[in-house]
Amino acid sequence: MPNLKDIKSRISSVQNTKKITKAMKMVAAAKVKKAENTVKAARPFSDELLLLFRKLLASVQEYSTTGLKVERGLENYPELLVKREIKTEGLLVITSNKGLAGAYNANIIKMTLKRINDNTAQGIKTVIYPVGQKAISAFKHKAGDFEVKKGYVAVANDPTATGANLISEDIAQDFVDGKIDKINVITTHFNNMMSYNIVDWTILPVKVEKAETHELDPIMDFEPSASAVLQKLVPMYITNSIFQALLEANASELASRMTAMSAASNNAEEMINTLTIDYNKARQAAITQELVEIVSGAQAI
Repeated sequence: MPNLKDIKSRISSVQNTKKITKAMKMVAAAKVKKAENTVKAARPFSDELLLLFRKLLASVQEYSTTGLKVERGLENYPELLVKREIKTEGLLVITSNKGLAGAYNANIIKMTLKRINDNTAQGIKTVIYPVGQKAISAFKHKAGDFEVKKGYVAVANDPTATGANLISEDIAQDFVDGKIDKINVITTHFNNMMSYNIVDWTILPVKVEKAETHELDPIMDFEPSASAVLQKLVPMYITNSIFQALLEANASELASRMTAMSAASNNAEEMINTLTIDYNKARQAAITQELVEIVSGAQAI
């Protein structure tokens, strides 16, 4: 017969767990709405920046740094636009700092490992740029044909343009120095509160189709030159792409955590109901046993 004290202790433990998961669900729900609004507000700017970038590329025939002051790799736009043979690929892997978000982090890491294996099969070396403590921990303790660069922790919880600019400067400098020949970002695209998609797209070399000119398009003049404007626009485009990826990942993580904590709370409620039934059965069995013993004792007397 189950011990009543043990069942009661388990019920109390599950109730405490339910309080925690319910609180985490409420916190995630409060944050995910703000994150969703931020993502949706940022998308139009990203679309317009891409359109402007395409029009500018269509008007510039040759890329040159002649007459331009280049102090950082991110400003060396001709080098960032040049494609070369892929010998080393960088992967910017965006995860979260904390767990309890369902399969969110596991799916991203799984896709990254698949990409590493594909690169190894093709003779391509892989360099990991991890964003978030989960990615840093995962690849720090895994063996494989890849190199792990410094991680970025703070920006995973609080996506900012400054953090995105720091990442873009690091990867652009490595690209210009020839340490990597290509870099892809593996992250998530936020759809809604219930779903997200894992995406994999190229940051460097910058791959943007040139916009076709139309006879009704206005004539664009650039001062001091189109190259000077392009030198400012390329870093802006790269940084904004990374910033948008961070925003999408943050919203997806919060939505996944909210869903996971909601499911955990429901499971806790079901377990409490099941344990309560078991407790009542055990209690009834104990009462019945006591009555049988009393009756048997009375008959014996």
